[in-house]
Amino acid sequence: MSESDVIKRSGKRATEPFAQHKLHGSVLSACLSVKSPEGEAETIAGIVSNLVSSWQRGRHAVTSHDLRRVASQHLAHLHPEAAYLYQHHQLVL
Repeated sequence: MSESDVIKRSGKRATEPFAQHKLHGSVLSACLSVKSPEGEAETIAGIVSNLVSSWQRGRHAVTSHDLRRVASQHLAHLHPEAAYLYQHHQLVL
């Protein structure tokens, strides 16, 4: 199955294909921002990005909001503090 197109939050920018490496990087950054050890952060980012990648496969399009919501749900089980930061990054940073 193919990757989904991601519809940006404002809807004003063009869609782009889902990029698992971008999701991985953002989850990794959230984990590192709350002082997780690098190895642990890398492992968690890998798990979350794989789960979200599986979720989006076969869908024609997903919103960036949906990606953030699903990633936050998975991250909350693994690292609640990082999940909060990830979910609310625009309000915190």
